[in-house]
Amino acid sequence: MGTDGETERSEASDRVSSAERSSADRSSGRSPREDGEAANRDDRVLPGVPESEDADDTVMVPETSGAAPRSREGLDHAREGAIETAADEDCGPDTCTCGEKTASDAEGRSVATDGAGVSNVDENGSLGDLEFTEPAENVSQNVDDGEPDVRVGVPEGVDLETPEYSIRSEMNDIETPDEKTWFMELDEAVIDEGRCIQCGTCVAACPSDSIGVGEDDLPKLVKMCTGCSLCWDFCPRGGLRYERQWKITGGEDNVKGAGDPITEFSARVDEDWTDGAQDGGVVTGMLASLLEAGEIDGALIATESEDEPWKAESFLATTEEELVENAGTVYNQTLALGNLDLKRWEHKLPDKSWDELSLALVGTPCEIEGIRALQDFDWDYQAHDEGIGAVEYTIALMCTKNFNYYSLMGEQLEDQRGISPDEIGKMDVLHGKLLVYDHDGGMILEEEIGNFHDAALKGCDECADFTGFCADVTVGSVGSSDEFSSVILRTERGVRAWEHTEPKLDYHDLEDKSAVGKLQGWDKKQAFESLERPFDPDAPRFIDYTDHTETYGTATNPHDEGH
Repeated sequence: MGTDGETERSEASDRVSSAERSSADRSSGRSPREDGEAANRDDRVLPGVPESEDADDTVMVPETSGAAPRSREGLDHAREGAIETAADEDCGPDTCTCGEKTASDAEGRSVATDGAGVSNVDENGSLGDLEFTEPAENVSQNVDDGEPDVRVGVPEGVDLETPEYSIRSEMNDIETPDEKTWFMELDEAVIDEGRCIQCGTCVAACPSDSIGVGEDDLPKLVKMCTGCSLCWDFCPRGGLRYERQWKITGGEDNVKGAGDPITEFSARVDEDWTDGAQDGGVVTGMLASLLEAGEIDGALIATESEDEPWKAESFLATTEEELVENAGTVYNQTLALGNLDLKRWEHKLPDKSWDELSLALVGTPCEIEGIRALQDFDWDYQAHDEGIGAVEYTIALMCTKNFNYYSLMGEQLEDQRGISPDEIGKMDVLHGKLLVYDHDGGMILEEEIGNFHDAALKGCDECADFTGFCADVTVGSVGSSDEFSSVILRTERGVRAWEHTEPKLDYHDLEDKSAVGKLQGWDKKQAFESLERPFDPDAPRFIDYTDHTETYGTATNPHDEGH
């Protein structure tokens, strides 16, 4: 049963005669079917809208402001006529019978005055000038009955007069929470103090890629710091208690003597290319074997700069030829961990997902400590994230000190001893002496390494990790005869690397274990004398910046000190 509204719509529809529809159909040339569809669309009557008694079916607009009544149809026509010339020549601003009120402007032109048209458009559609009201000057809105030129809501005691920016000074007085550490604090406590060891851990740790490397080979801020604290936390001379990392990586016994190795050898690679390699060429041979076995896709090693002789730079070797070409040792850091952005090496990587890549990293003990700490936390390291995750094999080079390139090669060798970097064919540190050879293998310098202390990185004095406690494999010369390398295997992964390399090796038990132990003990003693904080493998892994300031005396808030 239909509703009352439905009944009204039915009755209204019946008022349209079939004769009228037939006449309209013939004049339009439409088919009966099309007529029916059109009728259904055009003859609908909206519910609640009364039928007009007028023949033209117009709806009258109520009177307003005493104006003559106008139809909706007439109103629409008037709006169009105010902008465009009327199609009917008898209809214009002066003669229009649509019901629109008109008036004349100052120049005698007729214009619409009741909002039906645009006031600055004449009957021909030409745009006239507009007059704007001049803005008021030296006045303002009166807020809260105060002075019109006084700003409201300003905290008491705050002066907004420029250029003093007093409000910024007020904000700078707010104490930074202890748990939030900024790059400026790492800069203050480590870099500016000359304690940076150029490992690159801070570059890799930054989740916003805000830290880069300056022309002086030191970390620097290249984008806004977010205060996430990670650069401080993972710095081996800042917030990372590196001796705790030994224990976390290698177990409870990995803090005594030279650590807790699985086994030790004296070894050399029995191939012709080892003439240019360091000692027995074991590092190069091991990496080549891992590549050949498909265990790794590449190895991050050091190469010599094309522009500056004997300056080390990071290089991703992906072939045995590249490994052999770069065999040997250079005695300055490459900031290896700051070069784990795989986009930099994209042209050298195989056509496979970065999540499936496997890399080896060769570095100093502090660099291995850094990568191990980073890998223990599943955070987003931005550009270096995939590179950090891809490192599976780590090889540490025995190290007591590393050098600043410009101090060693420039000041110490060239300026003070007259040895140009271009003359040098090979360098080595053996039996406590720095050995320098020419390109023909002739020795041109043999001198106590202690004489070059001023060129060493100051932060190396605080390192007690001579043998790379956190690495899979450690390689050096101490404890083996000339042309052999001392090899310490610390993990099952290190043993696997050894097994792949063994067929290429001439090896036997480590010749002098005591030599390694003695040098490790000496290195620890030096570190204990240099460290201004307690050496404690059982303490928390991370050191708060505020705790560091208490022992090292650095500024708690460097920005307040004019940093």
